[in-house]
Amino acid sequence: MVTIIDADGNLLGRLASNVAKRSLQGEEFVIVNAEKAIVSGKRAMVLGNYLQKHQRGSVEGGPFFPRRPDLIMKRTIRGMLPYKRQRGAEALKRVMIYTGVPVEYQDKEFETLESAGIERLNNPKYITLGEISKNLGSKF
Repeated sequence: MVTIIDADGNLLGRLASNVAKRSLQGEEFVIVNAEKAIVSGKRAMVLGNYLQKHQRGSVEGGPFFPRRPDLIMKRTIRGMLPYKRQRGAEALKRVMIYTGVPVEYQDKEFETLESAGIERLNNPKYITLGEISKNLGSKF
């Protein structure tokens, strides 16, 4: 059974840690609306941090950091898994992430994670993953 999660209004780190933990236990996930996930913090600080991650390293040798919001989320989840080991690699394969909602999942019911909701924020400063992606130069 595949669990479909709507990332709209969810904190990126909290969502990623929940998905990583549960995928290690064998659950399969589809995450939709990745561009609407939020990252808390002042806009300038968050954009600066992601721009620094993207520009780090060399063009030929990496490390490479993605621009698209779905790939940024996948990279965040990957960082919470032992992806170089077999069980971590298999757990990462059980997670599919999409920007928007694909046609095959439009009629399905989405799960929302209460532990990752925007209500957890004490201060109203946040930015969406889509805005970060646009700033990095994505064409999504």
